[in-house]
Amino acid sequence: MERAMMQPSDFLAVDELLSPEARAIGQTVRDYACAELAPRISEWYDHGGIPAEIAPELGKIGLLGMHLSGYGCAGTSATSYGIACRELEAVDSGLRSLVSVQGSLAMFAIYRWGSEEHRQQWLPPMAAGEAIGCFGLTESDAGSDPGAMRTSARREGDDWVLNGSKMWITNGTVADIAVVWAQTEEGIRGFIVPADTPGFSAHEIKRKLSLRASATAELVFDDVRLPASAVFPDIRGLKGPLSCLNEARYGILWGAVGAARSCFAEALEYAQTRTQFGKPLSAFQLTQRKLADMSIALSNAALTATRLGHLKDAHRVTPEQVSHGKLANVRIAIEVARTARGILGAAGITLEHSVMRHMSNLESVVTYEGTEEMHALSIGRALTGVSAFR
Repeated sequence: MERAMMQPSDFLAVDELLSPEARAIGQTVRDYACAELAPRISEWYDHGGIPAEIAPELGKIGLLGMHLSGYGCAGTSATSYGIACRELEAVDSGLRSLVSVQGSLAMFAIYRWGSEEHRQQWLPPMAAGEAIGCFGLTESDAGSDPGAMRTSARREGDDWVLNGSKMWITNGTVADIAVVWAQTEEGIRGFIVPADTPGFSAHEIKRKLSLRASATAELVFDDVRLPASAVFPDIRGLKGPLSCLNEARYGILWGAVGAARSCFAEALEYAQTRTQFGKPLSAFQLTQRKLADMSIALSNAALTATRLGHLKDAHRVTPEQVSHGKLANVRIAIEVARTARGILGAAGITLEHSVMRHMSNLESVVTYEGTEEMHALSIGRALTGVSAFR
């Protein structure tokens, strides 16, 4: 490859492995994100939230539930969806979280496990960004162990009555509906809960130091009465919510590549323009070593995401392989962000630059949708055949 043709942020030309459609979608999302989102993200992060009004914008370009087919969804490949997540998280993890929760959690749950009535009623407005969804699984005492949830639903005649609470729920305060998982006499079941149902409330979690450009809430259910039609008809147990989490984790492993790419690009540019001791930082051996290590890590993350995208499109990817991608790529991204922050020095701690915002966000990304420990144990079980979760 000629030096003039080399792209520093894609050193191994990994994007050449993508289909023309995936590359075109990536460019469309990148152009939109750079023009409409990047100029405003520092303000949103500083303020502590993303305006819900951007959801229809995301719907217009087909980003909400884009990997689902029918019901107003774009029906793209899994790889194309991953590329879109990469371009959104290159701006901010909160943007990708909004799209992930909408499409891979709330919409996917309805698409995969809901009734046809649920799909017809909710998926078209959610794809258009006219309705926002959230996903209620995690509780304050049931994070990595969702089977220990205390939220419960009991039958009263033909109705269900829901009680309990959910914690750390993205989109919770702006959602029109919540997909809620609860204990019942028949095992764990999923319910669609419209936000205007009496007894339902969402409370903003404030004073966050990470994912500030994202709505995070506690959901509370106080004798929330739901009709029989609100329950997902067939799925029981943790298979339902875990299948949704696997979809979201897939988007995360792509998004982490975007965050790492942005941090690397900013560090490279800064090192080439910041002068110390009469020469740019990029002329120092120690800085070049840091940049080389960051480039290698970024390439490895991109290759991992692309391979998993191709496996997912071939219907061959396993949850353990997705765990590999989520653990490896988020770990890479946070190390790249920390190294980039160091290259920028004191300038790196301000919102004039993106690296510490990304670094802070990734502290949440490394935890949600499965901690490093849970993904390591998932991989370990696949390797040894022995479960070490308990």
